[in-house]
Amino acid sequence: MSDADIGLVGLGTMGSALALNIAEKGFRVAVWNREEARIGQFVAEAGELASGIVPCTTLEALMEAIRPPRPVLLMIPSGAPVDSMIGRLKPLAGEGDILIDAGNADFRETVRRIGEFRDSSATFVGMGVSGGEDGARHGPSIMVGGELAAWERIAPVLTAIAAKYEGEPCAALLGPDGAGHFVKTIHNGIEYADMQMIAEVYGLMRDGLGMKPADISAVFAGWNGGRLNSYLIEITARVLAVTDPQSGTPIVDLIVDAAGQKGTGRWAAIEAQHLGVPATAIEAAVAARNLSAQRAERATAATTFPSTFLPEQTTAASDIVRELEQALLAGKIVAYAQGFAVMAEASREHGWDVPLDTVARIWRAGCIIRSQFLGEIASAFADGPAGNLVLAPAFAALMAETHPALRVTVGRAALQGLPVPALSAALSWFDSWRQARGTANLIQAQRDFFGAHGFERIDREGPQHGPWGAAQG
Repeated sequence: MSDADIGLVGLGTMGSALALNIAEKGFRVAVWNREEARIGQFVAEAGELASGIVPCTTLEALMEAIRPPRPVLLMIPSGAPVDSMIGRLKPLAGEGDILIDAGNADFRETVRRIGEFRDSSATFVGMGVSGGEDGARHGPSIMVGGELAAWERIAPVLTAIAAKYEGEPCAALLGPDGAGHFVKTIHNGIEYADMQMIAEVYGLMRDGLGMKPADISAVFAGWNGGRLNSYLIEITARVLAVTDPQSGTPIVDLIVDAAGQKGTGRWAAIEAQHLGVPATAIEAAVAARNLSAQRAERATAATTFPSTFLPEQTTAASDIVRELEQALLAGKIVAYAQGFAVMAEASREHGWDVPLDTVARIWRAGCIIRSQFLGEIASAFADGPAGNLVLAPAFAALMAETHPALRVTVGRAALQGLPVPALSAALSWFDSWRQARGTANLIQAQRDFFGAHGFERIDREGPQHGPWGAAQG
């Protein structure tokens, strides 16, 4: 009987959570998993929601169970597994059926896959989902790229299961083909930068001020009640407060300092480079994760170049903590501004017409980088900022207020030998960005000297070359 509203392939952590979310919202969901035993286990664990789940032991049964046109969510590992599953499902798909890749995917792969469906009666959609397991279960942020007709078929389910911000669903069609997955990639890039800056500020309190995790937790909890209010600040306060039940040691002090990554932050940095848009805070955060993995080499370097210059602190710790709050706010502004600049350029490059104000609105709840910031960003883009987000009046005022603290923080960290790569990158970007005349004129002279690449002059039109003959001699 074809009465399911949607199908779902893959009952891992995210897939299971999404399936329960769908069933809880009153939709019937047909499910299939590569390991058949997991299907029965999942239904048994679903409790009262089991009545909304249609277990299927074959892909043929899955397709037959869904009301046409049939949407099927793929919640499986990216790359080859997705292509393999498409190869199995595509022959079973009919007119108007929709295969939806809801995992983290390289947007270029999504563009390719959508192209491969152009001669098919079915269609393909790329969908970014943010919020982790809890978000998938209770309401994620959903970023969709694909055809309008496909969105209209799946929107009732997606808007129902998405997080809500003041009653507005955090799900939207953001453009054709790879737009949804690209926006999710940049979301994760901003997430990398945000997390790195938070970690750097934690390090300045831990190593620069000698504060204990419980005390740092209290600081972050206080900040979460102010302008830094966000999910990441909230959970930072919470994790710093947790102790190991066996030893009584703060759990954060027992965790190996090597950060994992699944590639989306790296993709964000690479795409920014492809587009020629500086996303220095994201790039610094990715590099910091890479460096964190080099534990043995770092241990050797620590003994070879021990920290010996830690100047006496002449500023009260409470004043420094206040400066750190402002520095983190300034760095956060830059990270968001850079991420939105990358999305704006990608939208132009690929003809997506991504509504940046909508992106900010659907990130206000459900996603990992949700914060009070995003309402202001949505308003700024709705009003049409002059170029970069930092030029929008609200953010220009905030940056004017907070960048002095960022400058002091980065300078103090350098003198103490404490690493703040993302905060430093944010400050360097800001200072370079606000220079009406920078130093690239010398670079152009050098390029022309050794490669005759030419340059433009400020006092005449057209390509020029320098009179380097005497200098070369």
